[in-house]
Amino acid sequence: MEITFEVLKAILDSYVYEIVFVDRTHTVRWMNRTALRRYPGRVQIGNSLFNCHNESTKPKIEEFLRRADAGEDEMFEVLNSKTGEREFFVPVRNDEGHVIGYFERHEVPWDEEHADVPVGDYWLRRKQKAE
Repeated sequence: MEITFEVLKAILDSYVYEIVFVDRTHTVRWMNRTALRRYPGRVQIGNSLFNCHNESTKPKIEEFLRRADAGEDEMFEVLNSKTGEREFFVPVRNDEGHVIGYFERHEVPWDEEHADVPVGDYWLRRKQKAE
């Protein structure tokens, strides 16, 4: 089997965590299926990340990019007090090792009582609570 864009897209769309890939100009370039469901209308391909992120986060993101350019990989950002998720900045590198963009990785909070709940069900429950 040849690994084509369609195969890679299918793999990333199967991933239950959201992936919003942003380039070095902070333009959203791609979103997987989970991200499209989680952020309908809020995040749009072709728009600036700062249409949905507060402009005050720009210096923080620029600092993460400087650190990534210096060789760091995934970096802890914050424990989101609203969702309970740990958030990480993940640089994406080309074959030469240059940072071409980034995405934010979220870790869903788990407890022993609900450890067997699939991530997709977790998102659905959170969405229903918000409505």
